[in-house]
Amino acid sequence: MNTQTRTTHSLNDLIASARDGEHFYTEAARKVDNVELSALFTRIAGVKQNIARDLSAVVTSAGGEPATHGTVVGTMQEFYGKVRAALGDKQYGYVAELEESEDRLLKAFTEAASDNDVPATAREAVTRLLPEVRECHNVMRERKHAMKNAA
Repeated sequence: MNTQTRTTHSLNDLIASARDGEHFYTEAARKVDNVELSALFTRIAGVKQNIARDLSAVVTSAGGEPATHGTVVGTMQEFYGKVRAALGDKQYGYVAELEESEDRLLKAFTEAASDNDVPATAREAVTRLLPEVRECHNVMRERKHAMKNAA
């Protein structure tokens, strides 16, 4: 497998997962009644959009085609989040599912950053974006724990 193909393959998985997050956060921002939570979701959706855009630029510069869609797992998780929110505490349901989505993205980024089979330019991009991924993860984890403890 050549460098272009490895770069495209490695980063397209991350791009698709970031697009999942962007879509899910945007949907959740429209559905929750809490203005502060909606603003948080909108802000994080923007972070996911920027991540997908930055990684897409790396794929394009390597001569590949960036992913333009999300993942099946992300779509299923979003659906489950909607059902969970409809059946219980809407705010907590979305926060809990979005936090799980953050877990999945953080794991994928961490693995890609340490995978020596991922081309150097792709690893550099992943490493550069990893602090943003980690920050979003931490924000949602803390929000989930705070909501759980308040209940």
